[in-house]
Amino acid sequence: MPFTDFLVVGSGIAGLSYALKVASACPDRSITIITKADESESNTKYAQGGIAVVQDQGDSFEEHVQDTIRAGDGLCDEEVVRSVIEEGPQQLRELIRLGVEFDRDTEGEFNLGREGGHGVHRIIHHKDITGLVIEQALLRKVAHAENIEVCSHHFAIDLITEHHLGDPGVNTPSGPSCYGAYVLNERTDRIETWHAGVTLLASGGAGQVYGHTTNPLIATGDGIAMAYRAKAVISHMEFVQFHPTALYQPSVSPTFLISEAVRGFGATLRTGQEEEFMYRYDQRGALASRDIVARAIDCELKRSGEECVYLDCRHLDIQKFRSGFPTIYQKCSSLGICIERDMIPVVPAAHYQCGGIHVDNMGRTSVNRLFACGECAHTGLHGANRLASNSLLEALVMADRCYKAGIQEIKSFGQTVDIPEWNDKGTTTAEELILISHNRRELQATMRDYVGIARSFERLKRARQRLELLYGETEALYRKKRLSPQLCELRNLIAVGYLIVEQSLQRKKNSGSFWNIDLAS
Repeated sequence: MPFTDFLVVGSGIAGLSYALKVASACPDRSITIITKADESESNTKYAQGGIAVVQDQGDSFEEHVQDTIRAGDGLCDEEVVRSVIEEGPQQLRELIRLGVEFDRDTEGEFNLGREGGHGVHRIIHHKDITGLVIEQALLRKVAHAENIEVCSHHFAIDLITEHHLGDPGVNTPSGPSCYGAYVLNERTDRIETWHAGVTLLASGGAGQVYGHTTNPLIATGDGIAMAYRAKAVISHMEFVQFHPTALYQPSVSPTFLISEAVRGFGATLRTGQEEEFMYRYDQRGALASRDIVARAIDCELKRSGEECVYLDCRHLDIQKFRSGFPTIYQKCSSLGICIERDMIPVVPAAHYQCGGIHVDNMGRTSVNRLFACGECAHTGLHGANRLASNSLLEALVMADRCYKAGIQEIKSFGQTVDIPEWNDKGTTTAEELILISHNRRELQATMRDYVGIARSFERLKRARQRLELLYGETEALYRKKRLSPQLCELRNLIAVGYLIVEQSLQRKKNSGSFWNIDLAS
């Protein structure tokens, strides 16, 4: 049975920065990062915009706080908002010391961007591939850390709690505890029992529950689903942020993201008849917060019956655009879209899970020795809607807090628990995956049609009925067949879909990214 002092599930900015800090502070402790794909594949890799950090003299912590609370529609935890924003500059300095380079002007000052919901320019970025350059820098450091082991193509199946030890655990005064995880080694097709002193879930988001999403194929809500099965508190799942401007390409998933920074650069949103429409919905126009822009586009499409709206960049300085957004420019060009004369077709797509595993201000979940940070966690920062570029900031700050709490937690850990190995006796290997792939498509269609930008009680109840059927069919497969990544992902997606639907039904007031037409005044 493998043992590690610190088990990290996920290899994005949250998991990597956490692992590096633990490795440096505890050189005699072992850290294991498990990731179900290559270590470079995560939501971080696709983060185009940047990190929202107060730097300029024309900005202030208070302005950033108020922009965040306004975007979150008043449902943010103000104490969390203030503390995360105030810790941002320190975390930025640490990234720079790690070798991350950000865009600067001719005088060496940060070339700050602006995105929807921000009152000023405060986005630190590296062209339109900020997440990628951060991830690459972190991975280089991880590769040289002697006490960090990275296990790629390892799929975390379930967290190990008292349930697996024959003890209910949840009835004890201190609640359940986490002892590690059962992990499917995809290279050997064997399920390994990883015993850990402290476990961190940094597994990213769940955009694939919708199918039409900017998230990569790995974003199947694994951490949230595992925590839910381990009896951790899951909250605010009804708040799913749809990015307003995903490139319109029917049947392509994941969709290509057109960064919000493009609108910060001056692009406008127009209908197919070239009418600029955003000022009808918000005085900030195309720079309104994401929930407002996404809902406005959804309304325009329902009204007109058209398939998409358009992002107009034709009036911009194209040379500066090509310099600032080379990836976006190249992508459009590859599809025959010449932004000097053509508008870019865009539609909203599922982008960010504002809720998740409920944690305190140090990243602790309601399960002992289990921490969570990054998109899978609900800290209270985002409220009902995430302010653009606050997610990388949150991941860095909360990873730092999890590390500080975790190295204290490990001091009281004893390795006396007898954990049973995974029992898959009586199961058979699935000869075909059509049942799994069909159910995944049905789940995604249900979420798209009934639990999208605009919802209703009737749609939500229909979604719940269909999810119950899918759950029953999938659990039957889970009990009879040897586990595969595809089956585990489907099981996790159904759990995430269920949480979104149930918590949407409980929400009685429209706020931020949550919109129920039956609650509209």
